[in-house]
Amino acid sequence: MPQPKRALIVIDVQNDYFGEALPIEHPDPQQSLANIGKMMDAAHGAGIPVVVVQNILPKQSPIMAEGSAGCALHETIAARPHDHLVIKKMPSAFANTDLAEWLRAHDINTLTVTGYMSHNCNLSTMLHAFHDGYAVEYINDASGSVPYDNRAGRASAEEIHRVMCVVLQSRFAAVMSAQEWIAMQAAGTKPERDSIYLSNRRARGLAVPA
Repeated sequence: MPQPKRALIVIDVQNDYFGEALPIEHPDPQQSLANIGKMMDAAHGAGIPVVVVQNILPKQSPIMAEGSAGCALHETIAARPHDHLVIKKMPSAFANTDLAEWLRAHDINTLTVTGYMSHNCNLSTMLHAFHDGYAVEYINDASGSVPYDNRAGRASAEEIHRVMCVVLQSRFAAVMSAQEWIAMQAAGTKPERDSIYLSNRRARGLAVPA
């Protein structure tokens, strides 16, 4: 890997995730929100550009409706400076936006992703970035999920978030806490990455090659 040149991507930290419309349940949303603020402050201190992403859906949408209070960025994010704002209508922050162009213009090769939700817009953005050749980092306590119940089954917010993090660490991203990421910037170290092969061997109780 070349020397990381990072951008911090703050995805959809909007009011609907903190009200009745679509409340984040795991991890604790107030803690994840505080960690996102710390990440933004640390990024500015380290000279890492911050990209804020906002999801805006049609006015008739029950969530993130254009012009609604729920669609607005949470004050924790809105009160902090950022280097670029991406407005999107699809899960991936790359879909029909200028994000890829902006990243290329700034020679970014590593994306650090925070925000909501782990299994939807965050996941879509990270997979998009991975397939476009970016190194990806995911902050597991500066993000979160909601529970689902549909014809395929039921899953809690904790289950969804945990499984997404395990799957991402197996190949697509280096998963870590906000504290670990902030310390990594200070020390100049690189995150631990993994593989499908090694992750599976550990799960089966088999020896991992040195």
